[in-house]
Amino acid sequence: MFQDILVTGLVNGSAYALLAIGFSLIFGVARIVNIAHTAFYMLAAYCLYALMVRTGLGIALSGAVAVVSVTILSVVCYRLVIEPVRQHESAVLIATIALALIFQEAMLRLFGGSYLGIPSAIEGVAVVFGVGIPLQRLLILVVAGAALLSTWIVLHRTRLGLAIRATANDLEVADLMGMDVRRVAMLTVAISVALAAVAGVAVAPVFVVDPFMWLSPLVTVLSIVVLGGLGSIQGSVVGAFVIGYVEAITVFALPQGAFLKGAVSLSIMVIVLLARPEGLFGVAFEEER
Repeated sequence: MFQDILVTGLVNGSAYALLAIGFSLIFGVARIVNIAHTAFYMLAAYCLYALMVRTGLGIALSGAVAVVSVTILSVVCYRLVIEPVRQHESAVLIATIALALIFQEAMLRLFGGSYLGIPSAIEGVAVVFGVGIPLQRLLILVVAGAALLSTWIVLHRTRLGLAIRATANDLEVADLMGMDVRRVAMLTVAISVALAAVAGVAVAPVFVVDPFMWLSPLVTVLSIVVLGGLGSIQGSVVGAFVIGYVEAITVFALPQGAFLKGAVSLSIMVIVLLARPEGLFGVAFEEER
């Protein structure tokens, strides 16, 4: 049980971190609560399935094509659907919910409602500190770690990262300083959805693919960003692993725990909202100062 909790919490926490960081990035820069964020995660998994199983491409090429395609689609959706109503929070919320439902129904029509499996890229088990970890799950850790490191480099070592952090810190000042905040927001959407797509591609061979696979991660991501603090990258990473291990303990230690993990995540979110609404690493935006 200890091994299962250790491995499952680490793997799930890594995938959740990719999703939560993207969600926090787009909220921090564009002030958008993107309900369709995990729907892009689902699209990437389906794209990987179509390329690997239906056309026979290798997993590396299929994964790269899936991530790029979903990222381009997200930019198109942002320009056509979200940006025109960006100043109206309720309209953005409705638009992103509509996008997620459109993607869900499209996958139902194209692939049906049955569970689909993707062959593992690598077989076997690696022993790390006495704990056996399937190589496919270890690959998730490697991919997630590389994606998180790349995101950190972009945010802290590039001019784009400086613009993203400046816009997230104070949107009006960034605009007055001559930054193209609309372009920064669009690029932030691309980065955030690319992270979600990487998560979808990484976990698809381990879990099943179905049109409703975006719903459960959405609840979890909302719990993570509330726990870590909306707009906080550091909080998203910490919150992802906290929720990942709490879910793993719930699944393996409690009877019928697999049916309770969503309720546990929601309970944590409610408790944090009541006790500390800003989260563990809450960020104060200029609108709140």
